[in-house]
Amino acid sequence: MDVRSIYSQIALRDEAGGCLLCDGAPCSAACPYGIDAARAIRSVRFENTAGAALELPNPLPCKTCAGRPCIGACLKKRTGRAVAIDEILMRTAGVRQETPKSDLSIEFCGVKCENPFFLSSSIVASGYEMIARAFRMGWAGAAFKTIGLFVPDEVSPRFDALRKETTPFLGFKNIEQISEKPIGENLAAIRRLKAEFPEKVIIASIMGRSEEEWTELARLMTGAGADIIECNFSCPHMAADGLGADVGQNPELVAAFTRAVRRGTRLPVLAKMTPNLGNMEPPAIAALDAGASGIAAINTIKSVMNVNLDTFASGPDVAGVTSVGGYSGKAVKPIALRFIQSMKQNARLKNAPVSGMGGIETWRDAAEFIAMGCENIQVTTAVMQYGYRIIADMISGLELYLDARGMASVKQLVGQALPRIVPADDLDRETICYPKFDRARCVGCGRCRVSCDDAGHQALRRDERGAPILDARRCVGCHLCVTVCPVEAIAQGVRVKKRTAEAKCI
Repeated sequence: MDVRSIYSQIALRDEAGGCLLCDGAPCSAACPYGIDAARAIRSVRFENTAGAALELPNPLPCKTCAGRPCIGACLKKRTGRAVAIDEILMRTAGVRQETPKSDLSIEFCGVKCENPFFLSSSIVASGYEMIARAFRMGWAGAAFKTIGLFVPDEVSPRFDALRKETTPFLGFKNIEQISEKPIGENLAAIRRLKAEFPEKVIIASIMGRSEEEWTELARLMTGAGADIIECNFSCPHMAADGLGADVGQNPELVAAFTRAVRRGTRLPVLAKMTPNLGNMEPPAIAALDAGASGIAAINTIKSVMNVNLDTFASGPDVAGVTSVGGYSGKAVKPIALRFIQSMKQNARLKNAPVSGMGGIETWRDAAEFIAMGCENIQVTTAVMQYGYRIIADMISGLELYLDARGMASVKQLVGQALPRIVPADDLDRETICYPKFDRARCVGCGRCRVSCDDAGHQALRRDERGAPILDARRCVGCHLCVTVCPVEAIAQGVRVKKRTAEAKCI
């Protein structure tokens, strides 16, 4: 790919990232050709440029459009500059490919799913109207917000977010508990959803305070028509002891409550695991031995965040104080993948179906979880930020990816990444991989040198125009420079034997 194309892709991504993702987007309403510009920009934002191109007319009329009414209608200009909508659409239209033909359907715990994308047990799946709307938009299933035989008394506010520079929702904290609706209302919602959407999958998430309650809840959910029971052994911020993560950290309690659930149902049973422990495998094994059909992971991580340095209150601020809450969002994805990998490479757990969650925003995130061994994906925080509409790009992006890889079915992707995770002792320590610099693409900003000097091995200097020069005598091949380059001008180079590596400047 030439330099101009690379820069164009970076600029396209950055420009789309500035879109406000408006509800009832005025740019689409203003288009005289009926183009849904907002839909295309959203697809680019969610790493699905090829999918955006498929939605655009061919030829694209933007070049000859008089007055650019979409830009005139853009709400972003109220905060500074309007999004370059026409430029995004014209660049996107050039990324064309065939309509995908891959099959996203998959069987999970013996239940047929039209695609792997489910809403996870949370506020995003807490009632009939919400879940019905999500189903109509393309979600294959939903884990109903956790139901108990008690109704919690909730606080206000319940949410807080971690930001970095211009990135909102880098991480998200909540102190919300289980469903605050009466159990009868929740059971009626499940019955109605199954009656109106028989092809969709309902996972009934439950939490009891005793073995008797776990059994009774399982019985009630089965009678309401749920397809799968999910045992919430992992909520990190329940107000009462002996609930949520307190259970999930104790394999004996996990086993006892799983057996109790199994006494109340013949449906598939998922044990939802807590990440608030060093090793998830003991409670997961205990759940399977006690009758669970599969595992759901991960739930949120215990957290304290965003201390107000004027009041010293942490968020969410409830009358000046807060409590430990659950951390979620994009930032937890690496942690979720690590726990799932550990379970899928455990001899006792490798064949257990896994419903994966934790930081999934785009089709690419979902594909990574599937490649790590998940057969099902659950999403919450991304929906809270962007809405149910993200499902369109999750489906389209995954279909296009599978087609590009020559995979006819999503089932072919399951577990593909697992052989690539090995013990640290098995890593190659006899070779070195130097970074490779594309000086034509380099803009001479010097970010690589700053990082190498201050956090690396002082192996870079700059030529007269600012481009990096590598001193191989100092370089250890850490690739810090690769990670910090803002224009993708540094990549992984050729791997060579350490003892034969040339000690010179490159």
